[in-house]
This record gives sequence, C-alpha cells and structure tokens, in this order.
Amino acid sequence: MQLNCDLGESYGSWTMGLDAQVMPHIDQANIACGFHAGDPVTMANTLALAAQHGVTIGAHPAYPDLVGFGRRPMNLSAEEIIASLHYQIAALEGMANCQQLQVSYVKPHGALYNDMMARVEVRSAIMQAIASYHRPIALMLQATPELDSHRREAESFGLAMLFEAFADRCYDDDGKLLSRSRPGAVHDREKMLAQVDQLQREGTVTTVGGKLIELRADTLCVHGDNLEGVQAIEAIRALVDGN
Repeated sequence: MQLNCDLGESYGSWTMGLDAQVMPHIDQANIACGFHAGDPVTMANTLALAAQHGVTIGAHPAYPDLVGFGRRPMNLSAEEIIASLHYQIAALEGMANCQQLQVSYVKPHGALYNDMMARVEVRSAIMQAIASYHRPIALMLQATPELDSHRREAESFGLAMLFEAFADRCYDDDGKLLSRSRPGAVHDREKMLAQVDQLQREGTVTTVGGKLIELRADTLCVHGDNLEGVQAIEAIRALVDGN
C-alpha cells in the first residue's frame, strides 16, 4: 500500500507542515495548486523535494478559498469546477515540467473533496474535468463501500482511479469518515497503527459501532502537520514495509 500526504501548503511567510521531514517516508505527494494554499516558490521547492526522494506527484486542487484554506463549501457550477481544476492542474504541471517532472494524479482538497464524495453532480464535474484534461491523468477518491459504483462512474469517463483510506480517522458505520464533531473521530497513535495493520492484513476497518467494513484501498492518507505527525508517518511506513 502506498502512502500519500498533502504537502506544499505554505504560503508566503506562513509555513504549514513539515514537508522536508515527511517526504522521505511517503510515496505520493499531493501538492497544493495555489487556490487554498501554496505559492510559486513553495510549489517549486516541494516539487524539487519530491524529485529528490523519488515521490510521485499529484495535484491537490481546491475551491478558490485562500482565506478559508479551502475548507468552506462553495456552490460552483460544473463549468466553474471544470475550469478551476484545469487551471490549477495546469499550473502545477507547468511548474513540474520546468523541472522535467510530471503530475500523475489529482486529489481534490478539503471541502471540494467532501462535496465530491457527497454530491454526484460535483463528482461528475470533477471526473469530467480530469477526463477532458489534455492528457490522461488519474483521480484519487475515498475508498468506501460504494467503490464499485464510483469505479463504474469513472469508467464512463475513461478515468484511471486510485482509492484511498485514512490512517488516523475513525469510520462511521456507513463506511464514511466519522464527523470530526463526534468523539473519537481522530485516532490516537495506538488506534491509528492498529487500523493500518488491519487494512494491510485484512482489507477491513472496524467502525465506531464495531462493524467490520471492507475497504479496498490503493493508498493510505497520512498527515505530517507537526512533529508528532511525522513520527506517526515513520511508524506507519515501518508497519507497511514490514507486512
């Protein structure tokens, strides 16, 4: 199983995350494209860091919400979603090409990701955006019990897919992420490592209600916003490599 992490989210003099410490331990870097975070220098530096460690590059586009870090839902039309994704992916791809690098996939950020999972019209617009990009590129989507349906949707657009699970998030009984407003939504280190081990060995997670749910995931989302997060990624890397 691959490890992916949201990176390149600093902006100007404001620093977000510990990218240099995280990059050696992951396989896929989801790099901010400027709409929720990131700037040209941050993009260039993050791309160079990914290249240094042989990490696959993904675009991490968002709603145009720099003040809200892309975490606020926006009622964009399909035309606006498609154009904004093309704009952001192309920006990162242009920066990558200057370093002889290539963007391999797209993982939407924040509220755009949440809306993609909850609203078929948003998901359809995102799939259409990626399918109509000037070259083939994959889409990263959350692995849920609806995976087969989501895969069929993607196939109708001719899209390659990557499905991800979350290392540190508790799952609700419907197979979706437990709302952060509920107790236990974010796992401590012990529960996180137990969930990763279960995913690796059995392809399942245990939900908040004690149900076993199958999750067929290609990649595991990890977070390295602070030193504790980096240490957790190191532990996950060791666990994944050891299984």
